Amino acid sequence: MEEFHKVRRLPPYVFEQVNRLKASARSRGADIVDLGMGNPDLPTPKAIVDKLCEVVRDPRTHRYSSSRGIPGLRRAQANYYARRFGVKLNPDTQVVATLGSKEGFANMAQAITAPGDVILCPNPTYPIHAFGFIMSGGVIRSLQVEPDDGFIPALERGVRHSIPKPLALILNYPSNPTALVASLDFYKDVVAFAKKNDIIILSDLAYSEIYFDGNPPPSVLQVPGAMDVCVEFTSMSKTFSMPGWRMGFAVGNERLISALTRVKSYLDYGAFTPIQVAAAHALNGDGADIAEVREVYHKRRDVMVDAFGRAGWTIPAPAASMFAWAPIPEPFRHLGSLEFSKLLIEHADVAVAPGVGFGEHGDDFVRVALVENEHRIRQAARNIKRFLSTSAKQPNNVVPLSAHR
Repeated sequence: MEEFHKVRRLPPYVFEQVNRLKASARSRGADIVDLGMGNPDLPTPKAIVDKLCEVVRDPRTHRYSSSRGIPGLRRAQANYYARRFGVKLNPDTQVVATLGSKEGFANMAQAITAPGDVILCPNPTYPIHAFGFIMSGGVIRSLQVEPDDGFIPALERGVRHSIPKPLALILNYPSNPTALVASLDFYKDVVAFAKKNDIIILSDLAYSEIYFDGNPPPSVLQVPGAMDVCVEFTSMSKTFSMPGWRMGFAVGNERLISALTRVKSYLDYGAFTPIQVAAAHALNGDGADIAEVREVYHKRRDVMVDAFGRAGWTIPAPAASMFAWAPIPEPFRHLGSLEFSKLLIEHADVAVAPGVGFGEHGDDFVRVALVENEHRIRQAARNIKRFLSTSAKQPNNVVPLSAHR
């Protein structure tokens, strides 16, 4: 039977191949150190869990909730933006709660995209940034760019060679997967370009609180006039170790927030009310929980960079996010990221995410997630050291076992 139209537009999910190998290895008794999926392993702070338990005992909170977010939660997010970025938001018209930033992006794509609309999107990038729009009938123009002096010229080429003119531009800094960080001056240039060319900016700021070098990443909404063209998405998944709670936000331009809110009103009733109350409690906190999470990832980053470097795999230290964007060691680069990821599972008992899963321009890299403790990261490094030393002696004999199946 022929696949449905929207399903046909989606490529094979490369991460699933790695997941199958990982499951197969574990079924054989292998102890896989899983640095693949960005699934935080830290527990949600106790005060947030306690607030959930307190509220859930009230049967009135068991009814349908509010799709756009209860008022107290939207106020808490607006207050967070005021404290953290100095950005003033109207919680009634410029803030909407989402079921995580991923759902927010996908529903925004549904809200604003007409068939054939062109979206400018960095490559590599987190998959939903592109495929949310592809599933909505949009067309992606990939930009192989970093947040530097080459970004605006790339935007100019994208506009010049796109028919119709691009509808929107995706930003994601700190970036998943590359961990690159943008400056406020960069955002000023991009906002000026977007306003001149009547382009919407959709900024994914999910990793704004996971930074390591003393410089908190800015929000694009700090730029004067950015509210005219921008919506920004944030998530509580990493900041507060709440991935399973599915709580995020979209904030910014009233017209765009209104469109997203209307689409969501047809699709969901919002997160469970006790989750929303607990999320508001977290956002209204003193920041100690955020600082604790940040410090854990900072220590893991330093251990990973040191231990992997000693193992023979030099990885640039990420300035932010919970990931490292690791160049594939030269002897294996010709294999591509998927085959190299398979090798690590089968010969080193280590799982990473193949860079090609984030776009074709990511195929010389793998993404390493800081989601295991320091002991396990050192264990992964020891396994990798054995693998690299063995393969150096017999490079032609080290191929994925899956190639023989």
